[in-house]
Amino acid sequence: MTPKSSEGKRPENLGQTLRTFFSYLGRHKVLVALVGILAAVSAMANLLGTYMIKPVVQQIMDQGSLSGLVAMVTLTACIYGTGALSTLGYTQIMVGAAQKVIFDIRRDLFNHLQSLPLRYFDTNRKGDLMSLFTNDVDTISDAMNNSFAMIIQSFVQVAGTLTLLFILNWRLSLIVVVGYLAMFLYIRYSGKRSKHYFKYQQVYLGELDAYIEEMVAGQKVVKVFNHEQGNLKGFIERNEALRKAGTSAQSFAATMVPAVVTISYINYAIIAVLGGIMVLWGWSDVASLASYLVFVRQAAMPINQFTQQGNFLLAALAGAERIFAAMREEPEVDAGRTTLVHVRKNADGTITEQPERGDGWAWKRPDGTLVPLRGDVRFDHVTFGYEPGQTILHDISLYAKPGQKIAFVGSTGAGKTTITNLINRFYDIDGGAITYDGIDVRDIRKDDLRRSLGIVLQDTHLFTGTVADNIRFGKLDATQAEVERAARIANADSFIRRLPQGYDTMVTGDGANLSQGQRQLLAIARAAVADPPVLILDEATSSIDTRTEALIEKGMDALMEGRTVFVIAHRLSTVRNANAIMVLEHGVIRERGDHRDLLRQKGIYYQLYNGMFELS
Repeated sequence: MTPKSSEGKRPENLGQTLRTFFSYLGRHKVLVALVGILAAVSAMANLLGTYMIKPVVQQIMDQGSLSGLVAMVTLTACIYGTGALSTLGYTQIMVGAAQKVIFDIRRDLFNHLQSLPLRYFDTNRKGDLMSLFTNDVDTISDAMNNSFAMIIQSFVQVAGTLTLLFILNWRLSLIVVVGYLAMFLYIRYSGKRSKHYFKYQQVYLGELDAYIEEMVAGQKVVKVFNHEQGNLKGFIERNEALRKAGTSAQSFAATMVPAVVTISYINYAIIAVLGGIMVLWGWSDVASLASYLVFVRQAAMPINQFTQQGNFLLAALAGAERIFAAMREEPEVDAGRTTLVHVRKNADGTITEQPERGDGWAWKRPDGTLVPLRGDVRFDHVTFGYEPGQTILHDISLYAKPGQKIAFVGSTGAGKTTITNLINRFYDIDGGAITYDGIDVRDIRKDDLRRSLGIVLQDTHLFTGTVADNIRFGKLDATQAEVERAARIANADSFIRRLPQGYDTMVTGDGANLSQGQRQLLAIARAAVADPPVLILDEATSSIDTRTEALIEKGMDALMEGRTVFVIAHRLSTVRNANAIMVLEHGVIRERGDHRDLLRQKGIYYQLYNGMFELS
C-alpha cells in the first residue's frame, strides 16, 4: 500500500499495524513497562483513595478516637500522594520513551524510502510522501505522549471501579452495569458514524498538503503567469472539502462525552435514590453508600478519557498504518554479486586488489576474478517499457567502446533519457541484455555500478550547503584541491570565486541564489570530481549560453578523455565530435553513424542539422 492508496483515519489492518508498532515499543520495553506500572499505580491509588471514604465515614459514625480518624485521613493522603508521584513519574518517562520510538520510526522510514526504486517516487506525490514525516508521525507522537499511559490508567480505573462497586453493593452494581452498557453502545454507534468522515478527512488532508507543496515549489511560474487568484481558488476548494469532512467527523465524535456524562448523571440519580432506600431498609450502611456514590459519580470519568483518547489512538494507528505500508514497499531488487574494488597495476600487467585507493578500479566477480574497469557498454536487443504493455524502447542494440563518445538525438519522448536510465539500473529492462565490460549489469551490485558512473542531468538539483559541499557530493572525501580542479574543468571556478564567500558560499532553495547556467556548471563539476570511467550527460549544457558552452568545451573534452561518454543533446553542435550518433524515433534507432556519415545519408539527421524540421 502506498501513501496515495491509504484512505482513512481508521486503520484497515489493525492487527498487522499493532504488531509492527509493538515491535518498536519492544525496543524500549523497560521504559514502556515502567510507564505501564506507574500508570497502573496511579489508577489504583485513585481507586483506593475513593474507597477510603468508607472507613473514614465509619470511623466518624462509630465515634472513634480522634487519633484513629487522623490515621485514616493520613493514610488516604499518602495513597493520593503516591498516585500523584506516579502520575508525575510516568508522564516524564513517557516523553522520553515516545521520542525514542518516534526517532526509530522516522529513521527507519527515511532509510527505507531511500532504498525504494525510482518508480515508487514517480507514482506517488511529494506531498503525500512528506505527510508521512509530518502529519502521520506527529499523530503517533501526540498519541504516545498524551494517550498511551492514559489508556492504561483508564482501563485499570474502569475495571477496578466495577470490581469495587460489586464488592460494596452487588445489587446496585447490576444497575451500574446497565448504564455502562448504554454508554458503550452509544460510543459504538457514534464511532461508526464518525468513521466515514474520518476516512475522507485523511484523504483531503493529503490532497491539500500535496497542493501546497506544488504551489510553493512553483512560485516563480505562479507569479510569471499571475496565477495567484487561481491558486487561491484551488486552495479554498480543497480546504473547504477538508473542513466539511473534519466538521462532520468531529461532530459525531464530540457527542460521545456529553452522552456519557448524561447517562452517568441519570445512573447516579437512580443509584442515589435506590441506595437511600436500601439504607432505610437496612440492606446497606451509610459508609458503604457514601463510598459507593463517589465511585458511581467517578465511573464516567475513565470512560470519557478512554473515549477521547480512543479517537487519538485511531488517528495514530491510521497514520502508523500509512507509514508501515510505505516501509513494506519492496526495495530495489539487487541480486548483483559483482563488486567494484580498488586495484594496483603490477609490472607484469596483472592487477591486484587493494584495500584502499590504488591505481585504478576493477570488477570483482563472485569467484574472485578481477575484470579491469574500462567502460565498455553494450546493448543487445534491449526492450523496455515503464508500464506493462507500453513498450518505449524496441530492440535497441548499440555499443560504446572504452573512450568513445556516443550521442543520442531525437525528439522529446524518443527514448534518449530512458536508455541512460537503463545503464545505471534506475529501471530494469524487459528483454535483451546490457553488459558493462562484458558483465551483465544485473549481475553488478547497484551501488558499485552507479559509483562507476558520472551523471549530469538536465534538471539540476542542489542541496542546502556550501558550493564546495555541492561539488563534493560527487565524491564525499574529495579534498579542497580536487573540488577546485573539478570546478576549473567545468569552467565554474571563475564565477564561484566572484561569489560573496567563494567556495564557502551557502546554496539554499535548490540554488535559487544562482542562475540556471551556474547551477548546471556546478552539476558538471560534481560529475568531474567523481572522476568516473563512464559519463552520462543528459542535456548537460542545455542551460548554458553558447559563449559559456564554448568556454567549457575544452574542459569537457579533458574530462571526457579516455572515458566512455553518453551524450543526450538537442543542440546538434554539441555532438558533432561524437564517435557515433544514434538518431532515435519512437524508441527505435533509425540512423547511426558519425556526423559526416549521417550528413551523407541525407536522412533524419541531415534534415535536423540543416533546420528542415526542429526537435520538439
